[in-house]
Amino acid sequence: MNHQVLTAVLFLSVVALTLFVTIRASRNSSGAADFYAGGRSFSGFQNGLAIGGDYMSAASFLGISGAIALAGYDGFLYSIGFLVAWLVALLLVAEMLRNSGKFTMADQLAYRMKQRPVRTAAATSTVTVSIFYLLAQMVGAGSLVTLLLGIDKENTLAVSAVIAGVGALMIVYVTVGGMKGTTWVQIVKAVLLMAGSALIVVMVLAKFDFNLSELLGAAASNSGKEGFLEPGLKYGIDLTHKIDFLSLGIALVLGTAGLPHILVRFYTVPTSRDARKSVLWAIGLIGVFYLFTLVLGFGAAALLNTGAGSEVANSGGNLASPLLAEAVGGGAGSTGGAILLAVISAVAFATILAVVAGLTLTSSTSVAHDIYNAVIRKGQATEEEEIRVTRFAAAGLGVIAILLAIPARNLNIAFLVALAFAVAASANLPAIVYNMFWRRFNTRGATWSIYGGLISCISLVIFSPVVSGKGLDPTGKNLSLLPTSIDIAWFPLENPGLVSIPLGFFFGWLGTITSKEPEAAEKFTELEVRALTGAGSEKAVVH
Repeated sequence: MNHQVLTAVLFLSVVALTLFVTIRASRNSSGAADFYAGGRSFSGFQNGLAIGGDYMSAASFLGISGAIALAGYDGFLYSIGFLVAWLVALLLVAEMLRNSGKFTMADQLAYRMKQRPVRTAAATSTVTVSIFYLLAQMVGAGSLVTLLLGIDKENTLAVSAVIAGVGALMIVYVTVGGMKGTTWVQIVKAVLLMAGSALIVVMVLAKFDFNLSELLGAAASNSGKEGFLEPGLKYGIDLTHKIDFLSLGIALVLGTAGLPHILVRFYTVPTSRDARKSVLWAIGLIGVFYLFTLVLGFGAAALLNTGAGSEVANSGGNLASPLLAEAVGGGAGSTGGAILLAVISAVAFATILAVVAGLTLTSSTSVAHDIYNAVIRKGQATEEEEIRVTRFAAAGLGVIAILLAIPARNLNIAFLVALAFAVAASANLPAIVYNMFWRRFNTRGATWSIYGGLISCISLVIFSPVVSGKGLDPTGKNLSLLPTSIDIAWFPLENPGLVSIPLGFFFGWLGTITSKEPEAAEKFTELEVRALTGAGSEKAVVH
């Protein structure tokens, strides 16, 4: 069989499997609780796998391994940031948010405040974070499918068609399967991802007699970069780069606790005990996976050409893992290489589909539940109406994500996700933390913290080197989003978290102390009891 055909068949088989799982799960869904929260019917183990599936995105599998392959030690800092971030989310907000909410993050925020302004702000933030995160997944999908099908990545029309196809599949998963279908896709994807990654890790280590030191030495030698195994290759060049690294680290560590698509996973289990169990399973799964990325990244540096103008470098590092799979399977043109490339690319594609489905479901649920029902219909919409609006919203968000992903197709997806983390940490985290731990916190504080963090974060990104002003790399490729003739960059950092996260907390504090809204002490006590004990969490009040 022709290698290209073999690759395409294996790839399409995984897509067919996930579609089958989605359609099968949709038959058992009825009502809003099933569509939004999977009927709260998943066990701790199942939800742990699904959380791992949601968290281990294309940014982790493709972006981090690519960042390590290109930047060595500094690339691995993404793995550390993502893993530590997960622990912060668990300790700070996860269980308490699950106990005090119903379907969305806004349920918890609006419990003791005025519904309309708070829900509007929370839904706006949820959709914005989701779109940033969606961009990363769509870009990863574009890189993968063009590699698999032999499409020239310079062919803008073909790459755009691929990204549009991923968006269409994403809309199908959400509109057909809801949370049940999405969760089962995430479980299947987590198992496939761990198995596929483990296989490549073993094969890479076998090439170096399972000697990690030898692998690192080969990576440093083959990379051709001085100081490849030491800090500073990417973030230690000057003071601005060091501050940029600090900003990135803060955004990664605090961002997870504000990511809506991760937080809503805790609504799918029946009890607080199951929520804690799912956390333990997720930590184990995620911790092992990030160790895998270390071997994948340095393996790519040791066995592939990662210099300027190479396929790995031209993809922003996004193709390091698939090309590594091809190399350890026998190289380009070999049957073993074609099979492993297809398997790993299919697993990565399943990863992308699972994560985009979760993101789209979360943001479209927020549009329907928080904007349409609570704000427009003032709580009078039926479940059927809400679900119908969710499906329309999913289609709209899919189109927006497709249109934004096309110009961003050459950026490293780990970097794009880091921006999503910065937005989540700036806009969502201050409001969540204040709402759970500050009795005086009120409606103005909530809206100011969300909008203040959101606007400051996005504004700083617009005027940063990400959008303009970075110039060209040695191969002549533009390193910013806008053409080189446009330079509006006055903010020196690529990640705005160091400035925008404190601003989010500051605006929340300022809005609260300048408001004359009476303190809702009784409501805070109710929320505190619910958050700590889970009492009445299935009946979260919607005013």
